[in-house]
Amino acid sequence: MDIYFIFEKWGKEHMTQDELKKNVAKAALEYIPENAIIGVGTGSTVNYFIDFLATIKYKIQGAVASSKATEARLKSLGIPIFDLNTVSEVEITIDSADAYNPYCQLVKGGGGALTREKILAAASHTFLCIVDESKETKIFGTFPIPIEVIPMARSFVAREIVKLEGNPVYRPNFITDNGNIILDVHHWVIAEPIKLERTLNNIPGVVCNGLFADKPADTLLISTQQGLKIIKNKLSG
Repeated sequence: MDIYFIFEKWGKEHMTQDELKKNVAKAALEYIPENAIIGVGTGSTVNYFIDFLATIKYKIQGAVASSKATEARLKSLGIPIFDLNTVSEVEITIDSADAYNPYCQLVKGGGGALTREKILAAASHTFLCIVDESKETKIFGTFPIPIEVIPMARSFVAREIVKLEGNPVYRPNFITDNGNIILDVHHWVIAEPIKLERTLNNIPGVVCNGLFADKPADTLLISTQQGLKIIKNKLSG
């Protein structure tokens, strides 16, 4: 995959993780087209983005939310909400990730919104991911891989995952916005994330999995202590 790096200085060093998140969230505003309907993901970094988005809300038509929590935050700041079924196109989706690699592939779903996030990213012309440098990894598996599962299939899916040498753990007291459960899979060393993503999708009862490898982000904005690093997936155009 052809990628390139650009650094832009923040003007301050030795920042906290929250400061890094805020900086990359603010930097994402430069990518928002005027008069567009945009997609908005879920998570702590995205929450900062939503707060900054409110300062330019007059420039956009509104947003499609990837979760009920995101929708509530957008509404509270006066940003119009659209249903994905009612819009002809989504110009760009801005979301965060739990892990990323140098090929713009991601692990998502720590907040449980992975299915709607993956749908929204696929439905958008551009998928922009905003992260801080602590989420970088060379090999996926350090962060558990979330899998959204239809409740009646929980035990069956877990047994199938064990066959794939994963350790599935039921996420207690959690129901997704789609009414399903989450299995978090630990202790995988994922050398072929695209292959595993497709394999998991073919297990009956699996709704979606947290590997975003088959369709990676088009652009990664990464907040580092040295400044903003941009990785662009040139294969996405």
